[in-house]
Amino acid sequence: MRKFGLIGYPLSHSFSQKYFTEKFQQLGITDCRYELYPIEDIAGVKALLQDPELCGLNVTIPYKQSVMPYLGGMSPVVQEIGACNCIRIEKGVTTGYNTDVVGFEESLVRKLQPYHNRALILGTGGASKAVEYVLRKLGISYYMVSREPGAGRLSYEQIDEEMIYSHTLIINTTPLGMYPKVDICPPLPYEAIGAQHYLFDLVYNPARTLFLQNGEQRGAAVENGYDMLIGQAEESWRIWNRD
Repeated sequence: MRKFGLIGYPLSHSFSQKYFTEKFQQLGITDCRYELYPIEDIAGVKALLQDPELCGLNVTIPYKQSVMPYLGGMSPVVQEIGACNCIRIEKGVTTGYNTDVVGFEESLVRKLQPYHNRALILGTGGASKAVEYVLRKLGISYYMVSREPGAGRLSYEQIDEEMIYSHTLIINTTPLGMYPKVDICPPLPYEAIGAQHYLFDLVYNPARTLFLQNGEQRGAAVENGYDMLIGQAEESWRIWNRD
């Protein structure tokens, strides 16, 4: 049996197990299984990696950065951005990849317009590293926004209407608004959002977070993280099955 799975904590929000289980059924694959591994501390991954049947893992909040010391090798993207969300395990060797980069770019560009050339990235966790990488690749300038401002970061208090007017791409990489806490959203002056804005939320459960609702009500283009999830899942599957 080839085993795959997802590590993170908590995992009540995840669609990954359902997605891969259905994929195996559709492809007639009977020797693969995908499990959820809700580990409360990243140190728990060490015992998990001892399973000889385990061939690959996805990594989600909050371990995309803290999993790095448990990798035997890293892709160039992981080395550059310092975040891993996919691990291939072959003959006991763990190699880290970042499939968020692929999924995010594929999903983002579908609604991206030339005037979406300045962005605000909300959050500074592991997922934000993939977003930064893609925006740099696309030539889009950006500011990071955090509850804990520091070098190169703005605080939410610094995001006034003028900042919203001048930054027409706003990307939420935080879990704010994720099920079951669906009644919260990043604290922004949403009244400044208009039809030229594009709001992208990496959250996919619910499909319309309060963040996206606030943009949609004001005519902005919006996108949730579901297509990104599909893109990164398919890229993970390709990585796990490479010769």
